[in-house]
Amino acid sequence: MARTSMTRGTPADSSAAASARNALLAAWSDERAAARSARGRGDVAEEWRHLERAHILSQPMAGAHVRTHLAMLTCALRRRQPREIVGQVLRLVVAGPGSWTERYPVGNTGGADVSAFRPMPVPDDLRAALGIEARVTEADGGGS
Repeated sequence: MARTSMTRGTPADSSAAASARNALLAAWSDERAAARSARGRGDVAEEWRHLERAHILSQPMAGAHVRTHLAMLTCALRRRQPREIVGQVLRLVVAGPGSWTERYPVGNTGGADVSAFRPMPVPDDLRAALGIEARVTEADGGGS
């Protein structure tokens, strides 16, 4: 009897997936480090911008996604922002399950100023780490 295809990939597929995950994790770590650096300089706007970018990168990884929302909650607590604190607590509840089930709004920046369910454009410089092809615009010669 012929063997049928299984859901598991070949070792090369596993290696490629591990490499892509490592690249994504490295990009997420870089954004978290940049957020900590901005916090150290007292630049809260830049800290938040890097946390939002870390959030976009973290969504496919449950642990990183939850850790990013914890960092966002900590930032909101330091800034004494009640709306953001409540928003982050609610997002902490759904972050892990959303990542595990792959039900998350791609590109969402993770703050309470946007719907937790709203997909948003992914910044061009983060697209490769997420395995999303670069956008082609009319300026690039694409479009009609």
